Amino acid sequence: MPSDMLLHTANFSTLFVCMVLKFPQIFVLMRAKSTAGVSLNSLLLELIGYIVFVTYQMYYDYPPPTYLEYPILIAQDAILLLLILHYDGSLRHILIYTLLFVGGWRLLTVEKWIIDLAMSLCTFISAASKLAQLQCLWRSKDAGQVSALSWAMATYTCMARIYTTTVTTGDMQVLVRFIAMTLLNMWVLLTVLYYQRHSGRSKKED
Repeated sequence: MPSDMLLHTANFSTLFVCMVLKFPQIFVLMRAKSTAGVSLNSLLLELIGYIVFVTYQMYYDYPPPTYLEYPILIAQDAILLLLILHYDGSLRHILIYTLLFVGGWRLLTVEKWIIDLAMSLCTFISAASKLAQLQCLWRSKDAGQVSALSWAMATYTCMARIYTTTVTTGDMQVLVRFIAMTLLNMWVLLTVLYYQRHSGRSKKED
C-alpha cells in the first residue's frame, strides 16, 4: 500500500539521516578547535531529552523503527560532549557527566509514574535545549562553529517523525514534542544562517 511505503520511507530516511546528523557539527568543531557559538548547556539538555524519549518508547514497547535513531543520536552527542569539554579544557568533568546520565537513566524506569512524568517534561527539556543554543548564538553573534547542515537535518527528521507518529502510535505527547522541535530546530537553523551570512559579508567588507 502507498501509505505503508511512505511510512517505511519516512522511517528509513530518518534513521539514515540520524546516522550522520551530528557528523557535520563534529567535523566543524574538529577543524576549528573552538566551541564559539556552540552551547554546552544545549547539548546536555538535548542528551537528557533523548535519553528520556528513547526510554519512554522502550518502556511502552513502541515499534523500534519509531525510535531506533535515538541511540545513534545519543552516541553522536556523547562524542560532541567529549570534543566540547576537550576544547574548553574541562575534559576531567566527563566522569561526573557519565555518572549523572547513567544514574538518571536507571532511575527513569524504577516506577511507571517516574517515566510518565519525565516524558511529560521531555518537550520542555528539549525546547530548553534549543533555546539555550539560540541564546548562545544571540550572545556571541558567531555561528562559525555551528553546522547549519546538522540543524537542517534535525528539522527534517522531526518533520518525518510527525508523520510516522501520526500513522503508528498516535501518542499526543510524542506528537506535540515533534511539532515543537520542528519549529525550534527551524528557528535555530535560520539564526545560524543569518549569522553566517552576516559574518561572511563583514569579512568581505574588511
